[in-house]
Amino acid sequence: MTGPIVLPEPVWLAREDAHVTRMRRWTKPHQRRRSRGEKHPVLDFLFTYYSHRPGHLERWQPGPGVVLEGRSAHRFLERKGYVETPEGVLLDPAGFTEGRAKTAEFVLGLLSATASRAPRLSCFGLHEWAMVYRESANEVRHSQLPLRLGSAGTDGVVESLEIRCGHFDAFRFFTEPARPRNTLRPERENQLEFEQPGCLHANMDLFKWAYKLDPFVPAELVGDCFELAADIRELDMRASPYDLAAFGYSPVRIETPEGRAEYARAQAAFARRAAPLREHLIAHCERLLTEVKKAAATRGKQL
Repeated sequence: MTGPIVLPEPVWLAREDAHVTRMRRWTKPHQRRRSRGEKHPVLDFLFTYYSHRPGHLERWQPGPGVVLEGRSAHRFLERKGYVETPEGVLLDPAGFTEGRAKTAEFVLGLLSATASRAPRLSCFGLHEWAMVYRESANEVRHSQLPLRLGSAGTDGVVESLEIRCGHFDAFRFFTEPARPRNTLRPERENQLEFEQPGCLHANMDLFKWAYKLDPFVPAELVGDCFELAADIRELDMRASPYDLAAFGYSPVRIETPEGRAEYARAQAAFARRAAPLREHLIAHCERLLTEVKKAAATRGKQL
């Protein structure tokens, strides 16, 4: 970074307003459902599996190296990590601690390894089927939903198709009888070896890696990753064994050749959409870590 970018007050206020409006498309319906005690089998995942609260998702931040001009910027001083400078309000670089640097190093390594591989489009969303394999009706994860093919039909699909799930956070929810059927053995320790850019969950997780570095990632990038995750989640569940007609979702029937082809086309489109977001996050992590090294070198010279 050559120096801070200075945003005039009208410019950053417009960006803030656009971000809040964009995210409230998702946060407000979720909050209304929650107040009524209603569950949504598709969209709740975005706020329960992922831990970024709706209020934080709505909150705009410019990211590092950006000075906010004007009196309105003073309210950012109420947040942790912002400081006032002669030019305006700035996210304090000193807040990018050693712990955050380690997170950025992990994210950089994982996303770089993922980006280096060609997308694999042959999993057909069978992870959701493996999560209910040989489970009784009251044991399945979304027990309020019927299975499109019933328990026996669902088990038959799992037994008739090869399962190649390389995403640990999906594999860990497989039922015990389903685990040996997976041709891959993803573990937390070998995550960098298995992540690949065709995986729906790896692409949804770009949202997680973006907010893990909050507020050192611009809100617009977090928002882009969230919207990608929301759209992927819809495909994820449409291709699942659950009947979601009551919620307005038509199935992607991966138990048929036509359904598997439909799934692979959508999966490829999401991989293309995720690629630039992954590259943005990689570049962002590289810049953050470069600044940490420069600051450390400067401190060393001063000593």
